Amino acid sequence: MKKIRNENALLKKAIEVAQRYAQGRGYKSFSPTDSSKQKIESLYRLLVHDKLIVPLPEDKEDLANLKHRLVVWISKQLPPDHELLK
Repeated sequence: MKKIRNENALLKKAIEVAQRYAQGRGYKSFSPTDSSKQKIESLYRLLVHDKLIVPLPEDKEDLANLKHRLVVWISKQLPPDHELLK
């Protein structure tokens, strides 16, 4: 797995965008007590279900790979000149 520049900031952006997408699909927002791991896993599964992300093999589904997959997804959604991609 290749390290991506600004990975933490891109992950925050991916969570933000995916949460808005989930709310648009009718899902309620996360509660303040939900952990980031729960949010990441739930949003990943929603995006896989809607075929916006290619699923990882089951034996590779750990938190680091889920985060990386969300970062790659948001990197492809942002315009090429976005500040987080520089």
